[in-house]
Amino acid sequence: MRSALLLTLVLFCASTGQAQPPSPPAGDAKQAPASAPNPQGAIEKRAERIRVEDAGARIDELRIGGETRSIDVKPKGGLPAYQIQPASGERSWKVLGF
Repeated sequence: MRSALLLTLVLFCASTGQAQPPSPPAGDAKQAPASAPNPQGAIEKRAERIRVEDAGARIDELRIGGETRSIDVKPKGGLPAYQIQPASGERSWKVLGF
């Protein structure tokens, strides 16, 4: 009885290994063509332009992939516009615009 059970188990394991498709040799591996338009395979990030305006100023913010890249502030009342650096919070004004 034990030998019949052991023989059945061995045959089952052998047949399971035979049923799997053979893996290709390492040297013959073919690469599938990239379906993405970007050749590096990087994911294109979404760009968002957000505009907030109130009685005192208009603020334009550019976010790429959820990360703020630039903040432009245009105060009302004739004051000069300026940019805020998102990383440091520093303000900078364009003195001469060409």
